[in-house]
Amino acid sequence: MHAIPDLSVARKVLAAQPFSALLGARLVAFGDGGATLEVDIREELLQQYGFLHGGVLGYAADNALAFAAGSVAGSRLITAGYSIDYLRPARGATLRADARVIRAGRSRVVCRCDLSTVDDDGTRTLCAVAQGSIAVDVPAVPAATA
Repeated sequence: MHAIPDLSVARKVLAAQPFSALLGARLVAFGDGGATLEVDIREELLQQYGFLHGGVLGYAADNALAFAAGSVAGSRLITAGYSIDYLRPARGATLRADARVIRAGRSRVVCRCDLSTVDDDGTRTLCAVAQGSIAVDVPAVPAATA
């Protein structure tokens, strides 16, 4: 396994994901078995009651788990599965997903993620927790030809 070397390379990996760009996700910390992803909470990401949509929390957990794994296992990986528990409605200025590697094996990396909202004054509120398994050394998929 070869870890992604640093935050600047990890940010290039994130920037290459069209869905991440659509959400405006940013990687604010990366390395040593951890990764932190942030998404600004804006109106078009809310559900009908005015809370951040659960799908956005799921996306943030999934990607933060994978980046945490990538910090020890490299970029040729993919999420094998994850579970998420929503603890309270997510509202605030920013969603922050903090993920850490729990165990890195040869073929799987298990990670945990805390998802919090951050208010304009910096107050953090835990709104969900997730755990996932990331498969490593995934074969590259050839680009589609027209």
